[in-house]
Order: sequence, then C-alpha cells, then structure tokens
Amino acid sequence: MIRVLICDDQDIVCEGLATILSGEEDIEVVGTVYNGAEALEAIPSLKPDIVLMDLKMPVMNGILATQNITRRHSDIRVLVLTTYEDDEWLFDAIRSGASGYLLKDTPRVDLIEAIRGTVAGDSFVDPTITGKLLATIARTPRQDPIPTTIQLSGRETEVLTLIARGYSNAEIAETLFLSEGTIRNYVSGVLQKLGVSDRTQAVITALRYGLVDLGEP
Repeated sequence: MIRVLICDDQDIVCEGLATILSGEEDIEVVGTVYNGAEALEAIPSLKPDIVLMDLKMPVMNGILATQNITRRHSDIRVLVLTTYEDDEWLFDAIRSGASGYLLKDTPRVDLIEAIRGTVAGDSFVDPTITGKLLATIARTPRQDPIPTTIQLSGRETEVLTLIARGYSNAEIAETLFLSEGTIRNYVSGVLQKLGVSDRTQAVITALRYGLVDLGEP
C-alpha cells in the first residue's frame, strides 16, 4: 500500500486529490496538510511514502518543505503538484530534492502512474516543461570537479545518458539490446554511485559534473 500525504493550502484541491486517489486499491491517503510546516510536523506520525507538494503556501512554501523532508527523511519521495511552471519555481523545486514536478492539470491516469512510479524510484516531470528543465541545466557551466567516488563504467554512462534524455527502462533496454531486469540493475548501480535516490537527481548530478552529453542521439 502506497501511503500518500497531500500538502496544499486549498481545501478543494486536497479534497479532489483525496477523492481521486481513494479509488485506487494500492494507494491510501494518510492525511492532508495545508503548508510545509504542517507537513514536517505530520510526517513522523503519518509515515507517508510520498508527499504531493504544492509550492506557493503560507507559513512554509513547498521549496523549503521539500528541502527539509529530503534532508530529514531520505526514504520519503516528494512529488510537486502545482499550477506554476515558471523557471524559478521549477528549478528550485528540483534542486531542493523533489523527485518529480507535475502541473495540476495533469490527467488522472498520469498522476496515479507518477505516484506509483515515484515511489518505485522513477521520476516524473511534466512533458511540457521537461525540455526547458534539461536545456537550462545543460547550459549551466560545470563548477565542481568530478568526485573521485564517482566511477561509472562505459555501460553505466550509456544508461545514464539515456535516462537524461527521458528514456524509460523499457526504452533503454530496447536501445541497448538488453533485458529490462539488466537495465534496472544498471540504474540502481548508477544511483548508488552518484549518491542519489531517484532519476531526476541523477540527471542533475550528471549534468553538473559533465558526466553525460545531451547532444543528438
């Protein structure tokens, strides 16, 4: 059972999300809170697997809440669900440790898929802003030397490059002529070597250190 905590300052949004998710046999809404501070206070007792996080909220916004959650509770995923697609909010949310970023007009089926996938270790970014995110990060000059602890094999670098291009495990397997099980093992190894917990953070780390080339395939 996937335990979901909803964090949004609008009652109607919380109620709507709870109604949508309550129809799924493998998802349980364990609580709703109305700002980031309430989310941090509720997490120890509610023990969610994932937090659906709004960004603009009173008391503590979603950026600060996400930073605190990912720092204090590394096993909990944060999936941003917001109306904002402005660059500043998008990049701050991803850098703060969010595993994904969806807009509130995301279709129901895609939202549920994103929740399940995020808990499983995948990352979801709304298709309308994926290109903007990767292009901007790719243009950011590399500022830090590659840590000596990051030693990727040639195959791991290939897998990481395809992750950065938005490929799913199935698409990576097809491209590299390997089984999905093998790709899952490679992905797990890459995440471990990069010291991150999900694919979005892996891409940010890879681009930060210049580990991949996002030129034409």
